[in-house]
Amino acid sequence: MEFDALMLSRIQFAFTIAFHIIFPAFTIGLASWLAALEFNWLRTGNPLYRNLFRFWVKVFAVSFGLGVVSGIVMSYQFGTNWSRYSEFTGNVLGPVIAYEVITAFFLEAAFLGIMLFGWEKVGDRLHFFATCMVALGTLISAFWILSANSWMQTPDGFAIENGKAVPVDWFKVVFNPSFPLRYAHMVMGCYLTTAFAVAGMSAWMLLRHPHDAPAAKLAGSRRSMSMALWFATIFVPVQIVIGDLHGLGVLKYQPTKLAAIEGNWDRMANMPLRLFALPDEVAETNHYEIAIPKIGSWVLTHAFDGVVPGLKEVPPDERPPVWPVFFSFRIMVGIGFAMLGIGLWSLYLRWKGTLFTNRLFLTAAMIMTPSGFGAVLFGWFTAEIGRQPYVVYGHLRTADAVSPIAAGAVTASLLIFIVVYAFVFGFGSYYLAKLLRRGPDPVEDIRGDDLGKKPKRPFSVPDEAIEGRPGHRALPAR
Repeated sequence: MEFDALMLSRIQFAFTIAFHIIFPAFTIGLASWLAALEFNWLRTGNPLYRNLFRFWVKVFAVSFGLGVVSGIVMSYQFGTNWSRYSEFTGNVLGPVIAYEVITAFFLEAAFLGIMLFGWEKVGDRLHFFATCMVALGTLISAFWILSANSWMQTPDGFAIENGKAVPVDWFKVVFNPSFPLRYAHMVMGCYLTTAFAVAGMSAWMLLRHPHDAPAAKLAGSRRSMSMALWFATIFVPVQIVIGDLHGLGVLKYQPTKLAAIEGNWDRMANMPLRLFALPDEVAETNHYEIAIPKIGSWVLTHAFDGVVPGLKEVPPDERPPVWPVFFSFRIMVGIGFAMLGIGLWSLYLRWKGTLFTNRLFLTAAMIMTPSGFGAVLFGWFTAEIGRQPYVVYGHLRTADAVSPIAAGAVTASLLIFIVVYAFVFGFGSYYLAKLLRRGPDPVEDIRGDDLGKKPKRPFSVPDEAIEGRPGHRALPAR
């Protein structure tokens, strides 16, 4: 492996996007989670939902800010490290990214301040509208970003003139063949990321307190965990179905990527389902293969005798790296079935009445906190590495998209990014940990005349020892 400008630019982009994607994956789902909490508050008047909103909106604000910072850094690389890519795709993807800014970013910017700071000024219903607009903005942002990325996977609606892509049919550009299912798959992945993060964080809060602690102390964590697990239990199977349909699209439009995902070297019918193997790209075979006969063809084509393409059908320089694609996909699928197991286990414990007291389950749910982030990351690795050696599939090679830049300059910027990201995200993670350690306030700690008011410092984290501070007056018992 030669660490030239191309390889270093790829490493730098992978590093920045891996950091960036975890925050939109969380905030897209968290924005809708906040809307659901506020809707329940307006519907029932139960202060528990208001309390949960006030807690999770702080987590959203920090995560949203970190996502914006990392996204800006990432976007600049298109001009610095990938100028030839920008030159080739600018006429097509430039307007698409501009639509994201005009429709989504402005919408989020207009209503984010109201959602974070304006509850005591605009009233409950208008504040709920602002929360919904922020949630809608995150979905619109994902729409345009996934449209642009899907166009790079399955480009359509364009012509090449003077070495540049020129739009011919904007509808086909935006709604390219892989976009609808990739968008559905990504949004559902974001929602499940949030669901398991909320459930896991809530399980951690419950584990920190004895199960016989005062009900008011545990009510917020229990309600958050219950709602998150209901969502996960219902929609993990839906995500599996969407993923299956998306796989059919990959088979149709990106057969070489599918062959790499399956570690399939020869075109064949009755392909086995490979659970494990060590692909050998030199010998063009797999070692130590563990497979179930014929099931692979059925999974991929919905027919036991379905024909699956092989990597040998294209020259070696047209193939993606097999190892990272093969294993990233299996890690993603493994996480998905672990999520399914947690959902089914939670149903059983609900039936037994021990969902919040079974410490083994609470520990498992806590361990699954980052599972959604892992699934998103490894799914992204599968999609992006599987597209290689092209950055625009079938039209622009990654090697032809890099800027004429010195390797030393890329190395210096990569090292700076590592240091800055370590500081910024380390501080952000520390602050989030403080928020989570505090947890939602007990319902009994909200005064009746405070239910319609926001705190003056909505991101402040009260000290754990606040009750011992001079001048503190305990709230009257209810």
